Amino acid sequence: MTGDRRILRGIFGNAARLLSGKAGAGLVSVVYMALAAHALGPTDYGILVLVHTYILTVAGIIEFPGWHAVVRYGAQALLAGDEERLARLLKFAAMLELACGVVAVIAAALLAPWVGARLGWTPQTIALSAPYSLAVLASVRATAAGYLQVTGRFDLLGAHSLVPPVARLIGALIVWAGHWGLVGFLWAWLVAAILEWAVMWIMAFATAPRALRWRSLRIDPRGVRTENPGLLRFMLGANADVTFAELTARVTPLAVGWFGGPAAAGLFAIAQRATIVISQPAQSLGQAAFAELAKLAARGQTGLVISTIARASGIAMAVAIPICGAFGLFGGALAALIGGERFASAGGLMPWLATARTILLCAPPLSAALTALGRPGLSAGMNLAGSFGLVLLLATALPVWGQEAIGPCVVVQAILTMALLSGALWAQAPSAPREAQAV
Repeated sequence: MTGDRRILRGIFGNAARLLSGKAGAGLVSVVYMALAAHALGPTDYGILVLVHTYILTVAGIIEFPGWHAVVRYGAQALLAGDEERLARLLKFAAMLELACGVVAVIAAALLAPWVGARLGWTPQTIALSAPYSLAVLASVRATAAGYLQVTGRFDLLGAHSLVPPVARLIGALIVWAGHWGLVGFLWAWLVAAILEWAVMWIMAFATAPRALRWRSLRIDPRGVRTENPGLLRFMLGANADVTFAELTARVTPLAVGWFGGPAAAGLFAIAQRATIVISQPAQSLGQAAFAELAKLAARGQTGLVISTIARASGIAMAVAIPICGAFGLFGGALAALIGGERFASAGGLMPWLATARTILLCAPPLSAALTALGRPGLSAGMNLAGSFGLVLLLATALPVWGQEAIGPCVVVQAILTMALLSGALWAQAPSAPREAQAV
């Protein structure tokens, strides 16, 4: 019990450091979102959301984030005091991630004209989509984030959460004052994405010891797979897990825009952004938990991994339920406050999305536990099933029932995903000791 409590304190302490930045980021996000929504209206705001979501979706599918591997194997290298092993791991992960990022930028630029035509983008927006593909860089920073996690710099990760929303807010104010419309907001969002990428790498490079920085730049990454057994398989599984876990949030606005048009996507985006206040603590909890769980797994304490994540998930769920109820009572008023009367109908979606997010609160910690136990592929499979389930539900229901079908579909998907992840982790309990020794 004492061990559980100590680890829980560490997890929630790290999560609090992340949330300290994300709480401020959430407030700033509401302001810049309100500026954009009031300035553009549902249709143009929907196009802005669809362009950015499309870029993030392509990035999520093609990119190869290495933070799970950096945290898991980096914890082992730090425990052994092996700086050369850590340097080789960092260089290998960074090279792989940056190479996949370049491919994602090219793919996003090439596919944008066809996708944009189907999603109702204006010709001017389609023309701008090629340079906007550089926004892929916003997500090509996982290796740097992993290094900050494994070294316990959650304060910097929390501070970094403020970079993109503050940059967007400044850009939104400039665009608002200049009356530059949709194109102006797209340029502002692009600049914010590039800053999000650059600042994370600068933070990681600046906080690393000078010897490690120099060694990481000059070291030959060959041999990294030999000294980190199972590295590539683990990275493939963890990458698939991240991709499928985030696919739902990215595919849903695209599906709404595909079948319902940009205005429907704009209304959905307002409801989605408002209810993200529920899911952000869960994402922070999963991110913070993984660093602690990876250390437990490295020491073979698999039973403690499972019991700790169960307690952490229960606490998160208890906190979120009252917030979910508030969206049911005040959703319509909140939507009108954020976007104006033209967005008031988004309030009907908020109780559904809030319910789904509450159900999914335990998903990031459960995925973190499975990944820490060396089973990222299992977590990826469960998240993939949930994501494709939602795509099928939306493709079937939206053409028949329209926007009214979005909420029920999202809740059904949340229940399915949670059931699959919970069952997967529960199944690890009997064989956990043997697997921990093999990790």
